[in-house]
Amino acid sequence: MAERQEQAAPDAVPTRIGQVVMLHHAGDREEARHRFLGLWAEIGEHGDPLHRCTLAHYLADTQDDPEDELAWDLRALTAAEEAGRSPGRPGALAVRAFYPSLHLSLADDYARLGRPDAARTHLDRARGAARTLAEDRYGDGVRAAIRRLESWLGDDGTPPGGPGPPRRRP
Repeated sequence: MAERQEQAAPDAVPTRIGQVVMLHHAGDREEARHRFLGLWAEIGEHGDPLHRCTLAHYLADTQDDPEDELAWDLRALTAAEEAGRSPGRPGALAVRAFYPSLHLSLADDYARLGRPDAARTHLDRARGAARTLAEDRYGDGVRAAIRRLESWLGDDGTPPGGPGPPRRRP
């Protein structure tokens, strides 16, 4: 019985993350951040990389400070790269679909922090990674978000009015 619970526990993590995402989308950002941090404490720095990637990616969106958001987005990218290095590992293929969104988030973070070169680099990576996405709702949404960020950044790679406070993703 205990062995079965241990095997089922990792499968519950994506569901738990999804529940907190719904809480965040419903408008309770602070509670979502608190619950995400609790999940992060459970998973730990060395937990399943796909879980860490997903959790850090969503946790970034609950941050008030752009530097904190950047730190969580970088954790998400690092975990995705770790998951991708093990092709036979469960979730290794699924993590590829995260790359466009991860790089898009980083481009947005860097733009808001007044680092246009880094913003452009990650926007280019997002655009390149998006080529692998299917022509479906998710893929179309990510590609549209890339176009919105490109438009928002303008030619010089900085948002209108320069770096600014946190804003919702494009």
